[in-house]
Amino acid sequence: MSMHYGLHGMINSPDESPKISWNLLKRVLQYAKPYRGLIIVMLLLILGQTGLMLLTPLIVRDMIDHTIPSGNIRRLIWLALALLAIPAVNGAINVSQRRINSRVGEGVIYDLRVLLYSSLQRMSLRFFTNTKIGELMSRLNNDVVGAQTAISSTLVGIVTQIVQAVALVAVMLTLEWRLTLISVAILPLFILAARLLGTRLRDMARKQMEANARMNAMMNETLNIGGILLIKLFGRSNLEVSRFGERATEVRDMGVQRAFTGSIFFAIIGLISAAGTALVYGLGGYYVIEGAFTIGTIVAFGAYLGQIYGALQGLANAPVEFATSMVSFERVFEVIDLPADICEKEDAHCLQESRGEIVFDDVSFNYERGDERLLSDVHRYGSMDNVTTVLSGSQPANEDDEAVSRSQARSVALEGISFRALPGQLVALVGPSGAGKTTLTYLIPRLYDPNSGSIRIDGHDLRNLTLESLSAQIGMVTQETYLFHDTIRTNLQYARLNATQQELEQACKIANIHDFIQALPDGYNTIVGERGYRLSGGEKQRLALARVILKDPRILVLDEATSSLDSESEALIQDALSKVMSQRTSIVIAHRLSTILAADLILILDRGRIVERGTHADLLEKGGLYATLYKTQFHKADR
Repeated sequence: MSMHYGLHGMINSPDESPKISWNLLKRVLQYAKPYRGLIIVMLLLILGQTGLMLLTPLIVRDMIDHTIPSGNIRRLIWLALALLAIPAVNGAINVSQRRINSRVGEGVIYDLRVLLYSSLQRMSLRFFTNTKIGELMSRLNNDVVGAQTAISSTLVGIVTQIVQAVALVAVMLTLEWRLTLISVAILPLFILAARLLGTRLRDMARKQMEANARMNAMMNETLNIGGILLIKLFGRSNLEVSRFGERATEVRDMGVQRAFTGSIFFAIIGLISAAGTALVYGLGGYYVIEGAFTIGTIVAFGAYLGQIYGALQGLANAPVEFATSMVSFERVFEVIDLPADICEKEDAHCLQESRGEIVFDDVSFNYERGDERLLSDVHRYGSMDNVTTVLSGSQPANEDDEAVSRSQARSVALEGISFRALPGQLVALVGPSGAGKTTLTYLIPRLYDPNSGSIRIDGHDLRNLTLESLSAQIGMVTQETYLFHDTIRTNLQYARLNATQQELEQACKIANIHDFIQALPDGYNTIVGERGYRLSGGEKQRLALARVILKDPRILVLDEATSSLDSESEALIQDALSKVMSQRTSIVIAHRLSTILAADLILILDRGRIVERGTHADLLEKGGLYATLYKTQFHKADR
């Protein structure tokens, strides 16, 4: 027991102990409140276990000093049965305690994980574009489990050790105060050994964890569908196997070195324990010879010796262990406390049966600088997640380099955007790459809020509408179609959870994808693969259109990206688009002349501003940016 605590204490070295505050501690204890009944029962069981733990040495002492010398067979039998009953009862209590402890621990994990996930769901798109997915997964998994450990393990362990230490010292003092002082006097040697080897073993543990993190990061990067595709296309399989071997070798070597150093520590702890035992039995034997106390007292002390060392050593390391667990709570609370920049007002209006009128009134928007790292890089003591690169192992560029890179782009993504789309109209967005077309479309379903100006639907400012009702009125098809690794049916029903088979087929027929699905061996139950990689680009886009059709929104926002598709897929999508946009207000990032010609209003964006607007004929007559784009892109593409 003492060995376990000593090793753990060295990994969490005292010179780098995280700090905890009373406010943090009070907040942590709030998560234990729903389980206070179970915790009380668990504490009572701890007291019961401690009492049983104290009985065995006393029974042995009685057997040696009184029962055996007096030849009392009946008493000997009862004491022997007691020695059998105590571990049986203790085992039953331990099973009950473990069950209750697991219920508390898993309950805390559930509460934190659901709260954390719901907090992430309310964050805006800006948060996810500036946060590493691995960091979020770490907080949902590693840090939530670490936080659970603080309540179900660390706190319980501290209470157990305190109860055991007090009870053991009290009983030992009652038996013989001189041997008690000798037993406790050896404790500083345990602490000294832990501190002397602590730095070395802690550094080894950290290096091994960092090596593990590099190996895991490489697996995550190279074994997903995108990574493995890149490796195969460039013929780098042997290179990646070699790189992985290097990381695995590093993990192996650090593990061997850590195990060797740990064995040295265990040997030292064993030697100190032996020294304590030798002192107790040596001096105790002397006192027996002198007639100060009995042989049974020495045997009882020998039994108590290991228990007291374990409890006291655990208490010596408890502050570091507890503070380390608190770091996980801090990281979970950091996400929970993040302010949501897309908020819904308490008296928000529920938009029903929208007419589809959209008005942009002097809208400006910029991707705020300084929010690239919305989550802080809190150092996790003993963590495996502080890794920045996967293949090169290099550090990121310095801040000066990043600032220079960012300064080359404009600071304002959209500036002074004003236009009106009447119900049922088609508005085409045209402009060079990076002009702000996609950003403009992201403002309509309120994925971002403008920095100034207002966006209104049917006269209602988007900020005054409920997010759910706004989402229900808008259907959006992005350039990169995202599909879950699930069946075609499940991906389609994401738009309408209770959609019938007939409704699915009707939507797919309009999107010109039904015949393709029917020809598949499993039809609508076909698994589309990771991110839909089992389907072609045109098939994924038609599925995305079918999904929007099933939603049946009044407003359609889409990126008509067809440049990478073959002519047959493009024709099918164009036919589907004409059906989908019928009788709906449509905001389309136009890539084809046919869409532009059908548009009621064409907006030409350049560097975040609307520089031209009008119909196709009007804009050609002006001879401005649109006329140039028409000659270089649209006219050639449609010949």
